[in-house]
Amino acid sequence: MQVVPTQNVLGGPLQTCGRDPLTGFYRDGCCETGPDDVGTHVVCAVMTAAFLAFTASRGNDLSTPRPAFRFPGLAPGDRWCLCVSRWKEALAAGVAPPVVLEATHQKALDVVSLDDLQAHAAA
Repeated sequence: MQVVPTQNVLGGPLQTCGRDPLTGFYRDGCCETGPDDVGTHVVCAVMTAAFLAFTASRGNDLSTPRPAFRFPGLAPGDRWCLCVSRWKEALAAGVAPPVVLEATHQKALDVVSLDDLQAHAAA
């Protein structure tokens, strides 16, 4: 049986999002998803101060470390697998962080358009 690699939003193999800090719903560095990932953490984003402030204002403080959850706290410049719905909400508010397209899971396209992701592609 041949295993087919997970695809990114561009149709290629899903690349690693980040290992420092170690990201991903499964804390494997990739924005993989599965049935237990109810938030669908599939968008590989580069954190910005504006986005971190926005998500904190929505009740999800990503800047404060939470060691019990193996969460180091994030700073601008860190790569992190975001919930696609939070990225879409940030897009509507004008504070969507840049996206690493090669490391963003194809499942993101169920919620946001490729055009919007490409318009916010990380350099």
